[in-house]
Amino acid sequence: MTLNRIVIVGASGGIGRALVEQSIRRYPEAQIFAFSRGQAVFSDARIEPGYLDLEKPESIKAAAQTIPDGGLDRVIVASGMLHDDACQPEKSWRDLEADAMLKLYAVNTVGPALVLKHFVPLLHRRKPATFAAVSARVGSISDNRLGGWYSYRASKAALNMVLKSASIEYARKNKEGVIVGLHPGTVDSSLSAPFQANVPEGKLFSPAYSANCLLDVLDELRPEQTGQCFAWDGQPIPA
Repeated sequence: MTLNRIVIVGASGGIGRALVEQSIRRYPEAQIFAFSRGQAVFSDARIEPGYLDLEKPESIKAAAQTIPDGGLDRVIVASGMLHDDACQPEKSWRDLEADAMLKLYAVNTVGPALVLKHFVPLLHRRKPATFAAVSARVGSISDNRLGGWYSYRASKAALNMVLKSASIEYARKNKEGVIVGLHPGTVDSSLSAPFQANVPEGKLFSPAYSANCLLDVLDELRPEQTGQCFAWDGQPIPA
C-alpha cells in the first residue's frame, strides 16, 4: 500500500510514537504530520512534528490549518486517558466524581471529536482515505460483563458513537472513505502500568507490536466496514 500523507495525533505517547515509527518504515513515500501535546522529536526528515492538545480546542483547529493542501490519506488519533494522579478508574458507583468524569470525556471523547471535525475535511474526497481513533474493548456496551471503570468505559462508548455518526456523514462525501475505532490490546505503557499484574501471559504487547497490528488492520479495511470498532487482531468489537 502506498500512502503519501499521514496525520498521527498523540505522537509523544507510547502507541502514538510507535505508530509514527512503524508508519515511516511501512510507507517510505509518506510524509507524516506528528502532533502531540509534548515536545516530540524525530530524526527522520519525513516526519513533521507539531503541537496539539486535545483539551485545547483552539490548538486542534490551529494544527489542522498547518496541513498543506493536497488531501490526507490517513488520520489516526492515538491519545487517550485512563488515569492520572487525581483520577483513578472507579470500582463502584460510590467512586464517581464529576471532575474526573469530565476530564476523561474531554480527553477520550471531546478531543478526538474535534480532531475529526477539523481533519476529516482534509481527507481525500474521491479515493480511499481513513480516519481512525484508538478506542477500547471496554467501551463495548454489550461486552461489559465486569462493570466498574465507569468514566473510561462511558467515554470510549461515546467516542465509538461519534465515529459511527461521522462514518455515515463521510460516506456521503467519499464512498471509498473509512472511519473506525481501534482497540490496541493491552500495551506496555504508562496507561496500563498499574493494571499489568492482571494481564494474561502473552497479552501484554509492546507499543511496536500493537502499532504494527493496528496498521495491518487499517491496510485491510474496506468501505463497507466503516463505522465499526476493530481489535488489534482485526476482529470486530460489538457496540
